[in-house]
Amino acid sequence: MLLPLLGLLLLLLLPLVVFRQSLSQDARLSWLASLQHRVAWWALGWAAAWQQWKLEQSTRHVSQSQQQALRGCLRGPQLPRCPLRGDIDISTFRNALPLTKAHPEVLAPGNTARVTPTSPWSSPLPWPGHALDQAGPPGARESSALLLQALRYPGLRALEAGTAAELLDIFLGLETDGRELAEAVATGNPGEPLPRRAAELRQALEQGPRGLALRLWPKLQVVVTLDSGGQTEAVAALAALWCQGLAFFSPAYVASGGVVGLNLWPEQPRGLYLLPPGTPFIELLPVTEGAQEGAASTLLLAEAQKGTEYELVLTDHTSLTRCRLGDVIQVVGAYNQCPVVRFIYRLSQTLSVRGENIGEDVFSEALGKAVRQWPGAKLLDHVCVESSILDSAEGSAPHYEVFVELRGLRNLSEENRDKLDHCLQEASPYYKSLRFRGSVGPARVHLVGQGGFRELRAALAASPSFAFPPEMPRVLRHRHLAEFLQRRVVS
Repeated sequence: MLLPLLGLLLLLLLPLVVFRQSLSQDARLSWLASLQHRVAWWALGWAAAWQQWKLEQSTRHVSQSQQQALRGCLRGPQLPRCPLRGDIDISTFRNALPLTKAHPEVLAPGNTARVTPTSPWSSPLPWPGHALDQAGPPGARESSALLLQALRYPGLRALEAGTAAELLDIFLGLETDGRELAEAVATGNPGEPLPRRAAELRQALEQGPRGLALRLWPKLQVVVTLDSGGQTEAVAALAALWCQGLAFFSPAYVASGGVVGLNLWPEQPRGLYLLPPGTPFIELLPVTEGAQEGAASTLLLAEAQKGTEYELVLTDHTSLTRCRLGDVIQVVGAYNQCPVVRFIYRLSQTLSVRGENIGEDVFSEALGKAVRQWPGAKLLDHVCVESSILDSAEGSAPHYEVFVELRGLRNLSEENRDKLDHCLQEASPYYKSLRFRGSVGPARVHLVGQGGFRELRAALAASPSFAFPPEMPRVLRHRHLAEFLQRRVVS
């Protein structure tokens, strides 16, 4: 609605230009640009107020809003196997559409520069003023071209990237390709040569990774990027090194079914998301029940309980598929009658070689605690592999193979490697009991060479099944991917 509104307003104002014909061409263009800028700001303000009013109304009457969202789903294309029409109750809806584990149709998205082909925003926003780039579909432009464009402008105040892992790869690439990019700026590709700016870039790069973003763009204030789907390590690494001193903001909670949550609290250090009652149609499945294959007792948004963890269930309006996403969230509060949630972990990223079920969040916390005991080490990335995938349990108890990429530490002693297993035992009493009985062997830690995980993500992106938003797996289930990293182990 917003883009047509802007277009209509600008078209209505174009006749006024006729009265400025006596002015010089430069003056007329300057006057028109100023007028367009003011109108765009007015339209954005009006649209923001209207959206705020809609949000207030929908979240105050969440049951009615969800019923309307459900009717919207049922007005879409209907399949012969599911002839649902008109106003139906939620019980009929649930009985007619059993839960599945297949993902619904992917919803792609669009003074700021975006440096990755994907965007952290759910749809393009017509920001007034000078924007270096407009959001586009995934793969619309190469990251190197977007980064080069951003490097030419020292006055940036916000930096955008689709995900934190993608931004991490951008800064890792700067360390290897920074000189070439500075040379491209100096020789004027694209546009006019900027020798002074190129000299500033070289000087900033020579001082190392810590605080690099603020040296490249001294006015930078915020990094806008998605932080769910295996992005925890990337956010922490960026905040500790390249983006030190900057705020991070994740504008939306985006899953493979589309935008499911909105972040209304940019001042919070970790993303909090409002689950709105519109489309896609959202249900909540308590994780204690969701762990059982036969359980299908979902709740509506108004029934969510603070402090409880739920698996998200989305209904796709194009094929009417009720899909268990596998994303687990925790309700931390409410906005009117709608739950405010925090992303916790993905069920698909659980480790289990003897039924211990170590979740993504539990393992990451244990690994972080172990890394803090490794002098000078900064964790950039990690993945785990159950020993059966690599056939590395022959002659020994099943165990975890853990691959890490670090900064500040080039070799791992056996004492440091053992600290991870101790931290896992502290985090999981059941894992500790299995280790005590010898049913599970100690976790084995491997140090991957610089750039190994960047190459892994490139290999994942080349896969036909690669989805948006690009998630970072923390547990590898395929042997060829595990061997891919194994070949890049340096210690």
